[in-house]
Amino acid sequence: MTTETRTENDSLGTLEVPRAAYWGIHTARALDNFAISGDSIGRYPALIASLAAVKQAACHANRDLGLLDARRAEAIEAACAEIRGGALHDQFPIDPIQGGAGTSTNMNANEVIANRALELLGLERGTYSELDPLDHVNLGQSTNDVYPTAVRLAVVQHIRLLVAALGRLIDEFAGKSAEFADVIKMGRTQLQDAVPMTLGQEFGTFAVMLREDCARLEEGIALLRECNLGGTAIGTGINGHPRYSALACAHLSDLTGEHMIPAENLIEATQDCGAFVQVSGILKRVAVKLSKICNDLRLMSSGPLTGLREINLPPVQAGSSIMPGKVNPVIPEIVNQVAFEAIGADLTVTMAAEGGQFQLNAFEPIIGYSLLRTTAHLTAAADTLATKCVTGITANRDLLEQNVHRSIGIVTALTPHIGYAASARIAKHALQTGQPVSEIATEFGLLEPDTVKALLAPHRLAGLPAPEPAASL
Repeated sequence: MTTETRTENDSLGTLEVPRAAYWGIHTARALDNFAISGDSIGRYPALIASLAAVKQAACHANRDLGLLDARRAEAIEAACAEIRGGALHDQFPIDPIQGGAGTSTNMNANEVIANRALELLGLERGTYSELDPLDHVNLGQSTNDVYPTAVRLAVVQHIRLLVAALGRLIDEFAGKSAEFADVIKMGRTQLQDAVPMTLGQEFGTFAVMLREDCARLEEGIALLRECNLGGTAIGTGINGHPRYSALACAHLSDLTGEHMIPAENLIEATQDCGAFVQVSGILKRVAVKLSKICNDLRLMSSGPLTGLREINLPPVQAGSSIMPGKVNPVIPEIVNQVAFEAIGADLTVTMAAEGGQFQLNAFEPIIGYSLLRTTAHLTAAADTLATKCVTGITANRDLLEQNVHRSIGIVTALTPHIGYAASARIAKHALQTGQPVSEIATEFGLLEPDTVKALLAPHRLAGLPAPEPAASL
């Protein structure tokens, strides 16, 4: 079957595009030129909705300024609203990795919005003499202010989803902290026995680590709200109205609920990708912490008989095609891998930001793609870790307590009372004989039994307040 086409023109010549397509010649050229990742910008709803929001805000500002007539403006705004609501995302087929500093993405948006607006006016797609993608939809704009503003807005939306997912994971860790508050265990430094703590303290620390990162992510959002909308080509605002930048940002804020503000210096904001670098660094920080936590979970659950086996992770699938009954820590493992990807993406963002020249960074497409993928994958990883792993973790309480009493690490609690040398002698003897530290300290005549018992009380070893005495009947 032959596909019906329509003829479109640009400065390079003419092309046939599918008659049914909302996109046009600029998108067609991008499809031909940028077949890199196999992905498409349409698979990132936040980016498409953000592009439509920027176009809708621009249209509203141009209408306010008397630069765009009401008939065309109403059709353009209606088309943008539909796209923001989820329509026509399949009409954004181009690869996120592209040359041209995002020009193809901006052109794709201009064409889809124009052709849908033409339909709303009762006209055929491609009737650009009535409503043009560039003269009307892109009025007062440039890719160089539209694209980075849309990327900033999309990344903000992704970060909000990530913060929510981290919040759910934090709640799970905090719940386990409360559940395991009375479970004594050995802490470790450099994989060696250190001093006792509670399993609740260990899980509570995971919650604190991630809560700190949520605060850093909120700081990143504040950086991204400052945009160069209205700067047009290089930040000088050429071909734009003097009031356009403030008006467009105000309308964008109203549309999205995000307080988007014009940068103080639009020339600087057009070329500087520092905010993206900082946000990427925060995402790397989140990834590193999640990966470290998952390393700990895998080590604590190692076994089930010959490892540490301090905790049990919920079994979610068979672990081996050759070893029956084997179950692997697959959920922490997948979070580790997402973290590795995020750390690599941070280097990509760093090099892309460094690679800019003069008044524009041509590599913002890979920056945007990296940030959107990283935030999406970290969000999914945090939710997966919370719901398929942490919520079902159980503790091997008896084994943990036995390990504490067998460990030489508890001798540290005696050191202030008998000195370092005597404590080291006890530790060496305990290692050689397997005799408990408490017995050796008494046997060597270094401390009275009651004193040893008090110094090695579980609550004292873990740095907890003494338990309330039982009420008498």
